[in-house]
Amino acid sequence: MVLAVAAIVLAGRGRDGGGAAPPGRGDAPGGLEWVDPGALPPEARATIRLIEAGGPFPYSRDGAVFGNRERLLPGRPRGFYREYTVPTPGSRDRGARRLVAGGGARLLYYTDDHYRSFRAVRR
Repeated sequence: MVLAVAAIVLAGRGRDGGGAAPPGRGDAPGGLEWVDPGALPPEARATIRLIEAGGPFPYSRDGAVFGNRERLLPGRPRGFYREYTVPTPGSRDRGARRLVAGGGARLLYYTDDHYRSFRAVRR
């Protein structure tokens, strides 16, 4: 009887009815969703290359300390996170899209709604 129950539970794992979350949802640091760089807008991929190269950056606020006041990213000491603008075509200002880097370029987080939500960029 115990084996039959265990088999039923294991057979249902990973399906919509329960079990493990599908890969990419909630398994990144801080319970965030993962995103592959190729799924990001081309402007975000270009900004990642600039971050990895250390610049030069097109916006004066690029590289400013990101305070994580929303506490959506994993807790780290002040100064760990830096923010970078991801240009938005057609926008007359910096727009809402940003990359936040932690530990240099080791950790990257993308937001397209000005810090209301983040996805961890797979490295």
